[in-house]
Amino acid sequence: MKRCFRRHVVLILCVFWGHHLLAQQLSAPSPASTDTTEIPVLPSNPKSYRIAGITVSGARYLDPQLLVSVSGISVGDRIILPGDGLAKVIQNLWKQHLFSNIQIYVTKIDGDNIYLDIHVTERPRLANFYFRGVSKTEADELKTKTDLHQGSVVTESMKINAEVAIRKYFQDKGYRNVSMQISERPDTSVMLNAVDLIFNIHKGKKVKISEIFFAGNDHVPDARLKAEMKNTKEGMRLTLHPARDVNVYGGESYSLADYLHQWGFLYPSKTLRLLEPYFRFKLFNSAKFNQSKYDEDKAKIIEYYNSLGYRDATIVDDTIYQAPNGNIDIAIKINEGRKYYFGNITWSGNTKYPDTLLNAILRIHKGDPYNLDLFNKRLGITPTQQGDDISSLYLNDGYLFFRVTPVETRVYHDTIDYDIRITEGPQATINKVTISGNDRTNEHVIRRELRTIPGEKFSRADLIRSQRDVAQLGMFDPQKVSVNPQPNPDNGTVDIGWSVVEKPSDQLELSAGWGGYIGLTGTLGLSFNNFSLRNITNPRAWTPLPSGDGQKLSLRYQSNGKFYHSYSFSFTEPWLGGKKPNNFTVSLYNSFIASGVYNPYTGFFGGSADSSFLRSTGFTVALGKRLTWPDDYFTLTGAVNFVRYTLKNYQFFYGNPLNNGDINELSLKLTLARSSVDAPIYPRSGSNIVLSGEFTPPYSLFESQSVYEGKTLAQKFKYIEYQKYRFDAEWYVPLGRPHGTDQKQFVLKLAAKYGFLGKYSSHALLSPFERFELGGDGLSNYAIYGKEIISQRGYEVYYSSDPKDNAQTQPLNYQGFTIFNKYTVELRYPITLNPSSTIFALLFFDAANGYENFQKYNPFLLRRDAGIGMRFYLPMFGLLGFDYGIGFDRMQPGQGLRNATKFSFMLGYEPE
Repeated sequence: MKRCFRRHVVLILCVFWGHHLLAQQLSAPSPASTDTTEIPVLPSNPKSYRIAGITVSGARYLDPQLLVSVSGISVGDRIILPGDGLAKVIQNLWKQHLFSNIQIYVTKIDGDNIYLDIHVTERPRLANFYFRGVSKTEADELKTKTDLHQGSVVTESMKINAEVAIRKYFQDKGYRNVSMQISERPDTSVMLNAVDLIFNIHKGKKVKISEIFFAGNDHVPDARLKAEMKNTKEGMRLTLHPARDVNVYGGESYSLADYLHQWGFLYPSKTLRLLEPYFRFKLFNSAKFNQSKYDEDKAKIIEYYNSLGYRDATIVDDTIYQAPNGNIDIAIKINEGRKYYFGNITWSGNTKYPDTLLNAILRIHKGDPYNLDLFNKRLGITPTQQGDDISSLYLNDGYLFFRVTPVETRVYHDTIDYDIRITEGPQATINKVTISGNDRTNEHVIRRELRTIPGEKFSRADLIRSQRDVAQLGMFDPQKVSVNPQPNPDNGTVDIGWSVVEKPSDQLELSAGWGGYIGLTGTLGLSFNNFSLRNITNPRAWTPLPSGDGQKLSLRYQSNGKFYHSYSFSFTEPWLGGKKPNNFTVSLYNSFIASGVYNPYTGFFGGSADSSFLRSTGFTVALGKRLTWPDDYFTLTGAVNFVRYTLKNYQFFYGNPLNNGDINELSLKLTLARSSVDAPIYPRSGSNIVLSGEFTPPYSLFESQSVYEGKTLAQKFKYIEYQKYRFDAEWYVPLGRPHGTDQKQFVLKLAAKYGFLGKYSSHALLSPFERFELGGDGLSNYAIYGKEIISQRGYEVYYSSDPKDNAQTQPLNYQGFTIFNKYTVELRYPITLNPSSTIFALLFFDAANGYENFQKYNPFLLRRDAGIGMRFYLPMFGLLGFDYGIGFDRMQPGQGLRNATKFSFMLGYEPE
């Protein structure tokens, strides 16, 4: 029987009797020989010899002692010559695939002692390898794909494996007709007995999928089946070619229609059938073919049929053939089978919950199309994130040892009856909870967020919620917060192991931008998000600051030179007292602005920073509490704020001599918020809803109108008063199915924001502070004048409610809007979700406007914009963002997009 490689062993024993004994040789040529291994029998009688010595020659890289050990013989062994003992030695060495030739010499015979020399010719080593005919990028990728290493022994197996890897690499890119030649050339520049491998590659043309045809799909249209083939697509360009040009069988020429009819395909309309003899038009685009993904897509077609009730659906046959344009067409023949329906569904073994409740959760009724995938999801056999299945019902109540087994009891005609058998088991109690991976963060910071407490009943919902809360701490990679329940059936308990991976959480903020009155501004900020106040006196804990307790310390400085600067400090303890999630925050700030930056009264830059300025100094003390009703996603926060504004020769109000003096603002702010987003940086689901009200003491209500009107402007605003309301809501909706290793998917963000500023009495003046300013980049969410900046991409700051008024000059009577509304729609898609650099792209549409008073409020009078953007989240620097927006109401007739676009750059902040 012929083999790929055959060994040939020739034993030559030249015996000259007398006083001299010449060398005796046993040789093994390279495996390219075609003769069968054999040792010729000498005419003399076989004799037993004792091996007295073994030497190795010819080895340059290999250890001689190791070769002797591998050979299977050693000094002291006895062999019979002539015989097959030395043939086995050669076979043992040959199995190592390290030699191109092996010879065994008998160098000396002394009585019954024999001395042997094993002479080997080593295979060459790999010095370098090169890929010709490909780009540098492809060559770099092939270096890792082929797994070639300098110094490796060059074998035929190595070449074959490299060739297979190269072909697979290019086939995955759509090159199905790759050809290559592998050549060797000596190279002693690196090492002795070394060669270079040169892969001369000819990729050929990239093969694209022209069309996909289906046969036998009587109940599902082609377009729907093609939609299930996510990775095997037709393209989108226009071609024109004769239909009768497909020579399928190599003999008689058939038309494409003739070939497809062989498979049972029919044209979908008479119009196409009439056009077929002449020309055929088809839209298609370059779509590479990948065999493994094609096999996955065929499985998805069957899964889709199963979801429609065709549980016997199969792909009878499929073929890939060359299209007339040199690309490929795919034809798939399907046997749909019969459509099945659910029949009677009964329950057995359920003592905890009645049949009516289980049926309500299952939501499958007699007569519904048979859908095994949906059936398994509703039972919880196939895990889902929704938690609205039968298994979740039991697991959330501690039944960790619960099992559900659906059994087909009867199949008749097109109907299938099921008996769902439940094994409830005992309720499990949590025994031990362990945490690993927290190298910097103290364990109590993680443990206080966990709802899996030893001694309490096991709950799947608590696992999911705990995983979310730990991920949102911002100190760990959210993709690697994992939990591992370890049930103990013997005693009805479960051990839970949590694993986290630390990530950088501190941030350096370096931002710059153009912000309304203050012009070009730069910001330097430091945020320590895992600060430890209790270790501040411990010198060993300063690395560079004490950390590990989950507290937040922020320092921020903002300036544009001598005309404007602002600095702030804040400290947050998320668990005041350490026992309950009561959030405590204290913050201080001081800001200074000179009229040299921008004087809204005169409308130009100028003045001196020493002679005319506005300074604001304030502090905030806030205490927040997590609520348990309506659910524990709610928080209630109360904050006391105090701000003092100091004016010196600063014309802040139009037409009024309020240029000097101190203005005081004391307020109480109450905030009710609910946050259920699944991730802080790139949310895929959930919502953020915030309702707030801010109130100053109603000073004007304690005075009559005559007394109030008798005051000077400085007296009226010595203690300013207002009532202010905000409502912000964001919803995140995932679109499509997650795909890829990091589960990428489109996310739709919907947002709505409203604000209102009012007064307590009709005779009081409405505060010029705390108003809303719309448009621009939103460089600072809170301007020095106490105005909240509501950005709008595609627009500069605007001062009128009229969308047609796009004047950039601030009018003298402008103090800010008292009412605003804003709506946003964003379609987001992640480029990468790596925690070291989270990047996503977005398309946006905004509609917003501000109004001077309630009488002018019109919720449908809006400025509109749309555009594209990118966001980069870097752990060290926070947010980096770009937006390019088009303000539709800035467009002038005949000018197109001229003067209607705006580019926004964000560094370290997310505009409102």
